[in-house]
Amino acid sequence: MDTPTLLNLQTVESPDWCPGCGDFGILMGIKKAIVSLGRPLHDTIIVSGIGCSGKLNHFVNVYGFEGLHGRTLPVAQAIHLANSKLNVIAVGGDGDGYGIGMEHFMHAMRRNMNITYIVHNNQVYGLTKGQYSPTMEVGRKTSSSPHGTLEIPVNPIAMAMAAQGATFVARGFAGDIKHLHELILGGINHQGFALIDVLQPCVTFNKVNNYDFYKARVYKLQEDTTYDTTNAAMATERSKEWEKRIAIGIFYKVEQPQYEQHISALREKPLVEHDISNIDISPLYKEFM
Repeated sequence: MDTPTLLNLQTVESPDWCPGCGDFGILMGIKKAIVSLGRPLHDTIIVSGIGCSGKLNHFVNVYGFEGLHGRTLPVAQAIHLANSKLNVIAVGGDGDGYGIGMEHFMHAMRRNMNITYIVHNNQVYGLTKGQYSPTMEVGRKTSSSPHGTLEIPVNPIAMAMAAQGATFVARGFAGDIKHLHELILGGINHQGFALIDVLQPCVTFNKVNNYDFYKARVYKLQEDTTYDTTNAAMATERSKEWEKRIAIGIFYKVEQPQYEQHISALREKPLVEHDISNIDISPLYKEFM
């Protein structure tokens, strides 16, 4: 059988997002990055959660797993531990990853597994009619905060730096597909955990943080020749910019030992390649079935 290609759209569904949704830009960035890798498509798996972003792996002709809300990273980590030769891409929303899945987000970075985590950050729960998410600004009125939000918003870049384990921390913008594609490709090629937080306009439920809002503020970190991607303090400081300027690009990138390098069985070869023909699991069947 011929290896499928991304151009064979008969094998995947068509996106059903709102016209103009920032998810389209992220989808194209991921597709372009996968093509740029030059690897067989069956070497990649996209793990997603619940929300508008959760359907993304339906629209790419690679392996996919759609799990529970907030549980994207546990599944992605399990897949990576089982077969470290796979290119594992985890996709989630800001509510999925920075809300119910926050504990998984923090500990996944500490482990530094070789996973690329792409977060659609639009400050709302778009699939359920625009309730505010953990990244929403204080005072914003939404369907779930008619008098304005009260909580200080989560700053995912700053939190990644505080996790003391993240080795590739970046932010992209869904309105700049070329730059986003480069960030995603860089995250995939990075040996370790890569976070790419993406400014993703929700054109239906967030009328403030739209394309014009971001285009007037975003600037590329890598165009600043004085910026040092190995300087954690500098990355944290730049992550705090928002009202007038918003940085996109690679905030932080270092090489550190990966989780699996500490485990002899995983250093030798992927778990799926280990010989288990001499292991008898019949006692487990008797006990649990």
